[in-house]
Amino acid sequence: MRKFSSLTDQEILALAISNEEEDGRIYSDFAYAIREKYPDTSKIFTDMSAEEDSHRRDLIDLYARRFGPHIPLIRRQDIADFIVRKPAWQVQTQGIEAVRQHARQMEMDAARFYRQAALRTTDAVTRKLLGDLAHAEDQHEQAANAIELDRLPLNKRESEDEDARRRFVLQVIQPGLVGLMDGSVSTLAPVFAAAFATHQPWNAFLVGMAASVGAGISMGFAEALSDDGKLSGRGAPLLRGLICGLMTTAGGIGHTLPFLINDFSAAMIAAVIVVVIELFVISWIRWRYQETPFGSAVVQIVLGGLLVFAAGVLIGSS
Repeated sequence: MRKFSSLTDQEILALAISNEEEDGRIYSDFAYAIREKYPDTSKIFTDMSAEEDSHRRDLIDLYARRFGPHIPLIRRQDIADFIVRKPAWQVQTQGIEAVRQHARQMEMDAARFYRQAALRTTDAVTRKLLGDLAHAEDQHEQAANAIELDRLPLNKRESEDEDARRRFVLQVIQPGLVGLMDGSVSTLAPVFAAAFATHQPWNAFLVGMAASVGAGISMGFAEALSDDGKLSGRGAPLLRGLICGLMTTAGGIGHTLPFLINDFSAAMIAAVIVVVIELFVISWIRWRYQETPFGSAVVQIVLGGLLVFAAGVLIGSS
């Protein structure tokens, strides 16, 4: 890969043209990807793409006047010193705020890079060109902020953020919480029944692992087959099933692992402590994401857990 300091003025200008074209395509991709869920932010990126296209045309006109019609292909990935960015598709999967932040960072990083490059060159023309490019990138950022204020006032942005949060709760938190509750509560009975029936921690561990894995598979399939998510807005069924199944298994394994301790009393005390922690974690998640009063969440979850725990102890001790 070439060093930025080895590029000529012609190559730097060609690189700037390539950058503007690529950035414009990224903004266009962002606008298209979020057009249905976030129409106002999508319009912002459409405007920013148009800005980049205008800058690209200005750079091409300048290049043609100085160096002629042929523009060599030089891309940022060909330059060792250039900033490596995440692919646009990867940023899109991280949520709307990540997309907004990535767009702002694109302009800031490019301006900073051109300034640092200008400090390393002794050629006056090259230094001026790099300074002009840095200034242009600063103007891009200011334009993006102005467009955002115009297109996306605070109330609309808050609305979009709330929609994103609602989808996250519906598509991730809800299936995960269902699985965690099922795994943490339903496996209490078989685990502690086996523990009190045999007084052998290893036997309780085997029963707990079998119950946890079995419950995870069952809950995963049940969640994935419940609906396709198109009408309910609950997202991809396979993803929901995977989340639910994994959290179910994790919930059961949590209070199963203490039975790896050989001493029965120590294993039992450790398992009870883990159960208490699990139930309070579930209560906190319900309070944090489902707006359930924390006191009510604790009473509901702990009461259910105690009933299942008591059933296991009674069955194992009979």
